[in-house]
Amino acid sequence: MRILTLAIAVALAGAAATAEEMKMAVTTSFENSGLAEVLLPAIKKDTGIDVQLLVVGTGQAIKLGETGDVDALLVHSKYAEEKFVEEGHADHRREIMYNDFVIIGPKDDPAHVREAATAGDAFKAIAEAKAPFVSRGDDSGTHKKELTLWTAAGYGIDSQGDWYKAVGAGMGSALNTAAGMDAYIMADRASWLNFGNKANLELLFSGDPLLFNQYSYIAVSPEKGSHIKSDLANEVEDWLTSPRAKELINGYKIQGEQLFTYNADMTDMSKAAE
Repeated sequence: MRILTLAIAVALAGAAATAEEMKMAVTTSFENSGLAEVLLPAIKKDTGIDVQLLVVGTGQAIKLGETGDVDALLVHSKYAEEKFVEEGHADHRREIMYNDFVIIGPKDDPAHVREAATAGDAFKAIAEAKAPFVSRGDDSGTHKKELTLWTAAGYGIDSQGDWYKAVGAGMGSALNTAAGMDAYIMADRASWLNFGNKANLELLFSGDPLLFNQYSYIAVSPEKGSHIKSDLANEVEDWLTSPRAKELINGYKIQGEQLFTYNADMTDMSKAAE
């Protein structure tokens, strides 16, 4: 029995030693959601690939891809992603899953965001009330989306006052700041549901189509250098578009609520312009 146990341990150690590694830049919202803890072990089990995450905002993830410092990206800013592909940093982007953004705020809702008909109206109400608002301010996909909503509300970023707090931090840190200030904030639904320090905050507004939040996978072009592990990145893409990934993504829930919806089988690849 001891010999058998030792043999199993040696075999497992050998498998771990031979696991191939690749680097993937992902958004803080994806990491904060907890889904990585479900997907990465499954990827390693099924493919033998150990995916090492660099957790940053979408803007920084794009830059890491441009400089060839990662093998793949999992991000959520369609315009930035399409520009990345068009500039030749990748062959295509592949939509994998989506959720939505939500507007969070204090339970007593001094800006009356609950009564808003649209996300733009909600942002306008916050600005007119000069209620404290926390922005990630980090060029992430969430921050980029937030800026488009201020535009929809008729308030450019330069018109914000002291009530607007840009913290230059990830989703979890920004939510913690909002909880401490009793402030409004826009977050992705997954990060909000997985956030433990809700304090006096609650979800006040959701459902506007403008709050749609698509996540896409991008394998970095091998032309960035021989160090780019395109074969592994492509294998991970195949896994992320498989029935197994669909099962795990759709099955991931917190408090009985599904955090992401898989849609890789409903969308075509967005390729670089010919």
